[in-house]
Amino acid sequence: MTKNSSRRTFLTTGLAAVPTAALASRMSPGLPVREPVAAAEPAGLKYRVLGRTGLKVTSVGFGCMITSDPSVIEKAADLGINYFDTARRYQGGNNEKMVGAALKTKRKDIVLSSKTPSGTKQEALNDLDETLRQLDTDHIDIWYLHGRGSAAEITDGFLEAQAVAKKAGKIRFAGVSTHGGHADVIPGIIAKKADLDVILMSYNFSMEPSIDPLIESAAKAGLGIVAMKVMAGGFRRVKAGDKLYETLNREGALLSALKWVLKNPNVHTTIPSITDMDQLDENMRAMRSDFNDKDKQLLAGQLDLIRPLYCRSCGQCSGVCPKGLPVSDILRYLSYAEGYGQFRLAREEYLQLPKQIQQERCSLCPECKIQCPNGVRVPERLALAQEMLA
Repeated sequence: MTKNSSRRTFLTTGLAAVPTAALASRMSPGLPVREPVAAAEPAGLKYRVLGRTGLKVTSVGFGCMITSDPSVIEKAADLGINYFDTARRYQGGNNEKMVGAALKTKRKDIVLSSKTPSGTKQEALNDLDETLRQLDTDHIDIWYLHGRGSAAEITDGFLEAQAVAKKAGKIRFAGVSTHGGHADVIPGIIAKKADLDVILMSYNFSMEPSIDPLIESAAKAGLGIVAMKVMAGGFRRVKAGDKLYETLNREGALLSALKWVLKNPNVHTTIPSITDMDQLDENMRAMRSDFNDKDKQLLAGQLDLIRPLYCRSCGQCSGVCPKGLPVSDILRYLSYAEGYGQFRLAREEYLQLPKQIQQERCSLCPECKIQCPNGVRVPERLALAQEMLA
């Protein structure tokens, strides 16, 4: 976004943080109910209720995954953003500590979530204890099972872990995050009638319209919906002089991308990554203006530009690669490095893959069996990921 006086003027207005509303009856036992504050909502902020949790959250939250400057988090809370998301693995485990320190004086006024990627019930519970220690809090508001790609990955053991954590007062609400596989995960959660309260899911302008009825069905079932990957690749991190700058840095396109997500009333909040004050200002502006025809035109052009680069996690390539490569996962890791500027995170994720997968090289295959229906240059992108991250 272009730096100008509007950012300086807006960020010095000092909007007050807004306490969350009282929690619904599904709140964990033993935790106090916070009564809503009888005060007018600050100008420039819009709120939605996060499903059956009863939590009143700003429609634009704060994804802390790639934030390294705690002052940006502090300023966001000062301006009234009240939903903040982190995870156990972010920044080598250091993100939670930074987020906890930045929000310590605001803890009672904000909704705080984290996630566990662990593979067993006990590992997940151990993760939660470490999360609480790093965040320096006695509970978190939402605890997600991180990155589940299918309903089968939401096992009874994990659900038991969340139930144990609720009973102990360590979490208020339980959730699942998913990067892809929405068509399986969302109906699976609804059919299971599991004691889950929130779904954190990828959702952006590049995805097929068929995802909207799934989101509507989840919202009607009482599930809170939190949208991530709202910028379709995080290419707002691309700076002047970088290879992708001229292609992807379209003035206003990323603001339009966030506004596109916000126009869906069944999405209760969003967690775009925010790394500096300019991005914070841009995201705040998304709450103050509606999606319009100009935004639509910008995104049509942006989609043409990112089409060969950005994997939409549609799932069409799942199980197709004869070498067993998890194509959409690898392309997502590449976007962390390329779009978010987070090489370390990308490599950490890549190195979690089985050794034989890490050693595969697409350049050795005579032809790629995957034909992306959305136009991603899969062989080229996979080869780049292998070269960069292996």
